[in-house]
Amino acid sequence: MGGIKEKTIAARRAGITCLVLPAANRADFEELPDYLTEGLEIHFADMYADVYAIAFSEDPDGQAGAFDP
Repeated sequence: MGGIKEKTIAARRAGITCLVLPAANRADFEELPDYLTEGLEIHFADMYADVYAIAFSEDPDGQAGAFDP
């Protein structure tokens, strides 16, 4: 996936604090300046099952995942 910097900036502008990115883009993300990544919860996924587990799991506060109705 390209445009990691642009996607991260867009997410911050939209108030999104949790990002799931392809594991293959970890190095691209780690090159971003701290001011762009500060305060973001980042997950790297190798396959869809990883994304599903992040989106539909319970967080430590007992809240359902981001996409759970």
